[in-house]
Amino acid sequence: MATAFRDTLFAYILRSAFGSRAFPYPDEKVLPTIRKEKLTSPRDSIHPKPDDVPSPDATSVLSGATAIASIPGGDPLLVDWYGPTDPDNPLNWSSAKKSWVMFQTCLLTIAIYLGSGIYTAGIPYITSEFHVSNVAATVGLTAFVAGYGLGPMVWAPLSEVPQIGRMPIYILTLAVFVVLQVPTALATNYGMLITFRFLTGLFGSPILATGGATIADLYVPKKRAYGMTLWALVPFSVVSLQGWRWTIWELLWLSAATFVLLLFFYPETSASNILYRRASRLRKATGNSSIRSASEIAIAAMSPRDLAVDVLVRPITLNFQEPIVLVLNIYIGLIYALLYIWFESFPVVFIGIYHWREQLLGLSFLGIFVGALIVMPPFFAYLYYVQEPKYNDKGELKPEERMPVAILGAFLIPICLFWFGWTSRASVHWIVPIIGSSLFSIAALLLFNAVLNYLADAYPTYAASVLAGNDFMRSMFGAGFPLFAGAMYRNLGVGWASTLLALLACAFVPIPILLYKYGERIRMASKRARHDYE
Repeated sequence: MATAFRDTLFAYILRSAFGSRAFPYPDEKVLPTIRKEKLTSPRDSIHPKPDDVPSPDATSVLSGATAIASIPGGDPLLVDWYGPTDPDNPLNWSSAKKSWVMFQTCLLTIAIYLGSGIYTAGIPYITSEFHVSNVAATVGLTAFVAGYGLGPMVWAPLSEVPQIGRMPIYILTLAVFVVLQVPTALATNYGMLITFRFLTGLFGSPILATGGATIADLYVPKKRAYGMTLWALVPFSVVSLQGWRWTIWELLWLSAATFVLLLFFYPETSASNILYRRASRLRKATGNSSIRSASEIAIAAMSPRDLAVDVLVRPITLNFQEPIVLVLNIYIGLIYALLYIWFESFPVVFIGIYHWREQLLGLSFLGIFVGALIVMPPFFAYLYYVQEPKYNDKGELKPEERMPVAILGAFLIPICLFWFGWTSRASVHWIVPIIGSSLFSIAALLLFNAVLNYLADAYPTYAASVLAGNDFMRSMFGAGFPLFAGAMYRNLGVGWASTLLALLACAFVPIPILLYKYGERIRMASKRARHDYE
């Protein structure tokens, strides 16, 4: 039972107060034995056997600290896993524990995405209360989206620092997110509302970019796509609500409950952080300051300036210096922008054309949600029967093999927009455009899954930073485009406005096709992308 809490923030707090007496690790239970042992050089180390892993004795703990050869220029003892089945390695966690972590990751993502969705339906109330235009009221949405686009550019690289990890950033920024809901709900003027909307997006943002890196921590590449699909489903399960002050209080309650759950149950998943903390325990146990994790050694070789540049500049440089990253981020940004613009047409269609009551508008999004659910079984079957057999003996897949589903998704986006735009008329039953809307969620799930996995596979060393750049790009697109969406639909009409968006989507259809055919050649020319796929 203690293992369920041991790597959580709650356990960290207790351990800082009571030391190893609170939620002890297996290697801490043999401290007296370890102190009697004399650490040898790495050349004399004994590698742990898999059978020793569940209950490490002194020998396995010591050999875990000396499992790899010495480092040139010094003689540090490098901490590694206690064999290939080490239970502390997130890849070796049970299916139940991984599912529990996935549930919490998705819940946190819902709580943050809801901050965007709840605002849209409240725009008429904001225009009335603060006496601003509809475009000005929409800035509250764009400020939130811009905030959760900019935030990961800092939070995601920090999560890759071994001394920090992912979990503390998720939970501590969530705590700030919860607190900021209070002044947002109590805003007395337009400027105050916009400011706190931006700040809530900024502090709620880590999970939206780094959630994909967390999933990569938990699953080998062969199984990662399943987790990515479930996580990508979250935005399509969030619907708009009515009003704005009351719904922000509801967001406060949901995010506060999520914070409490994560505080007690959300474990650290970053392998570099887990090994860093293991090295710290072994240094304390043995008094040998030469014990280090691989990530510690790498960071120790960097100056503070180099580290700051690596943390703060890397997501930007990766985004604009890597052609594959830039093109895919622009494409996903376009899809995100199309989604936000397209959503602006739903009140025009279902209230203006079909004369639905405003309270029923949320039902018009059911087609999108149903489409996301419908695509999952055949997509999982494709992953299992078609894609998994293509993995090599090391459990690896060339990133370009993920592109076929993206090609299908690329064609479905314009089909959806043409369908929705030209069937949204009084002479056509309202169910027809709703059915057409389901194609967008099908396409978006396929595209998001393929692109996020492609980036994680092609740039595994920089996964969190690359995914942060992707979040930044799509959020900037999503933040700017809604400002002119309403005017576009009013001036062009639903049919021609949707046609314009569909033609824009058509222009980007060649991207996944070209990456499937030439992606490997481009990737091999990159200094940062991985080259050694067989």
